[in-house]
Amino acid sequence: MRVLIIENEIYLAQSIAMKLEHLGFDCDITTVVKESHSKDYDVVLLSTNLIEQNIYSIISLYKESVIILMISYISDDTVTKPIKAGAKDYILKPFMIDELVRKIQHYYTFQHLKQTVTFYRSYVDMTLDHFITEVPAKLSLPLVLQSRNQKSIDAYVIFYARRNEFSLRLLSLKKHRNWKEILRQPQHNNDILYIVGLEELKKAEQDEFLEMIATKQIVASFISNEQITFHNVIQISGTANVDFYGEFLCVDDYIKNVILCYEHKYPDTELSRRLGMSRKSLWEKRKKYGIIKKK
Repeated sequence: MRVLIIENEIYLAQSIAMKLEHLGFDCDITTVVKESHSKDYDVVLLSTNLIEQNIYSIISLYKESVIILMISYISDDTVTKPIKAGAKDYILKPFMIDELVRKIQHYYTFQHLKQTVTFYRSYVDMTLDHFITEVPAKLSLPLVLQSRNQKSIDAYVIFYARRNEFSLRLLSLKKHRNWKEILRQPQHNNDILYIVGLEELKKAEQDEFLEMIATKQIVASFISNEQITFHNVIQISGTANVDFYGEFLCVDDYIKNVILCYEHKYPDTELSRRLGMSRKSLWEKRKKYGIIKKK
């Protein structure tokens, strides 16, 4: 991690740099910052006692870095205004190096997570852009959303949670066989548990699941044409449960892609039923397309 120390007291700066470098940080020291200086620093330790330097221009110059103010006393000029301008935090001189490292790691991790969340949120928006449907302002929970398309339900839930500032937790019934234990855990008031894969459970398990969620803040997805018995079910229209990157496929290419995408998930009996053909026809399609069934 690259750290820039901007400090008039050169001995103090050298002491901080030596201790940080001992812990694995890569440090540079300066008393004067110019526009031409490198901006490639993860963290900037900025003294508010700089002589003939405008700390606000420095904060603006390193706005993409984690800026921690090193101050001698607390006031509006040393703390409040610089933080409003973009600094992340402050530390009061003299300080323990362990406390400084804790602040550095905390804000660096936070900034990294913020960038990661921004990326994945943009990616999800792009992926679900064509699936967002009109969602009521208020939904009654618990709720089962039924569709032929998982993405249609995903878009519905994400859009609703964002608009109402709910936090979402995801649970896949296919991956988590301990779902009963999870459902017994208490929920926070502003927390929605989004459960996918209800169609993966057997009928008796489905009934037990629906009974367990009766008083909880839960939205469950059900990807099936079969009828489900629950007091609150919303049908969501959606395109076929396959995404071929927006391409318009002929029938043969469509069937071929469905077989390749879902032969690992469904047995031939179910796959042929969903394709609207007999098992013999499915076998003939495999032969025609040169698809060897994986054992």
